[in-house]
Amino acid sequence: MKKFAILGAGMAGVGAAHRLHGQGIRPVIYEKHSYHGGHTASFKSPQGFIFDEGPHVSFTSDERIQNLLADSVNHRYETVRYGVNNYWKGHWIKHPAHCNLYGLPPDLIVDILRDFIAARDGNSTETFRNYEDWLIASYGEKFARTFPMEYTIKYHTTTAANMSTDWLGPRMYRPKLEEVLYGAVSPTTPDYHYVTEFRYPSRDGFVAYFDLFLRQADFKLGHELVRIDPKERQLYFSNGSVESFDGLISSVPLPDLVPLIAGVPKDVLESSQKLACTSCILVNLGVDREGISEHTVTYFYDHDFSFTRLSFPHLMSPNNAPPGTSSIQAEVYFSKKYRPMNCPPEHYVQPVIADLRRCGILTEKDTILFSEARVCPYANVIFDLERAPALKNVHGYLDDIGIGYCGRYGDWKYTWTDEAFKSGENAAQTILDRTGS
Repeated sequence: MKKFAILGAGMAGVGAAHRLHGQGIRPVIYEKHSYHGGHTASFKSPQGFIFDEGPHVSFTSDERIQNLLADSVNHRYETVRYGVNNYWKGHWIKHPAHCNLYGLPPDLIVDILRDFIAARDGNSTETFRNYEDWLIASYGEKFARTFPMEYTIKYHTTTAANMSTDWLGPRMYRPKLEEVLYGAVSPTTPDYHYVTEFRYPSRDGFVAYFDLFLRQADFKLGHELVRIDPKERQLYFSNGSVESFDGLISSVPLPDLVPLIAGVPKDVLESSQKLACTSCILVNLGVDREGISEHTVTYFYDHDFSFTRLSFPHLMSPNNAPPGTSSIQAEVYFSKKYRPMNCPPEHYVQPVIADLRRCGILTEKDTILFSEARVCPYANVIFDLERAPALKNVHGYLDDIGIGYCGRYGDWKYTWTDEAFKSGENAAQTILDRTGS
């Protein structure tokens, strides 16, 4: 029996294990942390608040994945309406904002409509140099510069002009003229978001979806990788252990993985360091009042607000917070390449609380029962203009030496959880085919 090793116990890692399990193979998953879940891990505070590492929900339309996740939690999950809104200069705007202009300053609405119609009537070739071109062609210049371009700087830490359009997919809705006009004159509009409802485990946070897959592999936690020898097929860990493999699949972020490979060429190493991503400070708060928000997610465009996005874990499952309370997760973004973090994460707790009071989500009477600042070093891939050629070079090298890669940071893509799981399955199949298993 050949030995298959998987690096990383996140959604992609267990996807790879599930594929190998289907072939009668029990792989070993090595994880540097003392817990499984990777980017989809969940944590419980002493007061009973549950927070995930960022807002994770399951809205997959893949019936097979739906059934796998449902089986993993014994069909104990919540089905929740996905409510999204936006905050801009004191205005609360239904999402997507371009279809819900009603109530904004009249001069702004006129300018947005004028530019949207001009862009719609323009002779677009659908070939764009960058994300900024796409935004202006899709929404008109006034809306593009007022809303998504400002959000891009907060969320991606770089400008739309420095980003490609490779990541878009269904994430940015391109409306019809009638939809924009209707939303400008009516306070009530249809829902245009690509997610209308989602599933979430009833208990123990999003990571509960892993329960089924924990039985399909041997997990070795607390194993931080320090070196890979692809010729001798050996893995070296900081705890001193050395493990051999016949097939290797990795979900480790490429900028961290590539420098650990013995004999890696200089150009590949340099390419791996050109791959950019955001880091996120997650400020998690438990509050002594229920009903703080009816929206699952809120986007903030104003640069004088410390956070970029809010989510409310108590709305995902009532068991994510003690009775009579609410929970808030605020996201503050940085990046090594474009916006380095310049102070300790705990320094953001009080500014976040102050901004929550400034916009009215918290009141002066609310008591904070729990607060923490948790750093997520790898949050989202930045699709800057250096990404594509650098990634091609790195992936070509990994293909040549037979290391499978998967997940958001192995594929270096903006993958959702179901896509990450299937990415792991696909990587496992590639290694199976290579090893003749």
